Amino acid sequence: MDRTFITLTGSSQAALVDRDIAHIARAMRLALHGDLGGPILPPAYWRKRLYALLDTGNLSHAQLCSVDSLLLQLDQFALESQLPWDALTPAVAALIPPPFTADAVRPA
Repeated sequence: MDRTFITLTGSSQAALVDRDIAHIARAMRLALHGDLGGPILPPAYWRKRLYALLDTGNLSHAQLCSVDSLLLQLDQFALESQLPWDALTPAVAALIPPPFTADAVRPA
């Protein structure tokens, strides 16, 4: 039995690229900000995906602009200084002051 390989036509390939760009735009921001442990997926992963889109060739002007915008967002994310946890302001939400200060000696 002969196998027939399906080649994508221009419009269907453009639609797949559009969907991939839209997915990256939605998921990238959430994955970079991540949670307390840091980014879920690193900027290198997203940069690799975007460069792979550029390597497909035949992108429309709008698609090129979208990919360029996402690459600029990655650059901006890399430039932003992340606050270390030690530099965060202390919590001041305690309604009742603690009964002992840090340097006080507790009675035995």
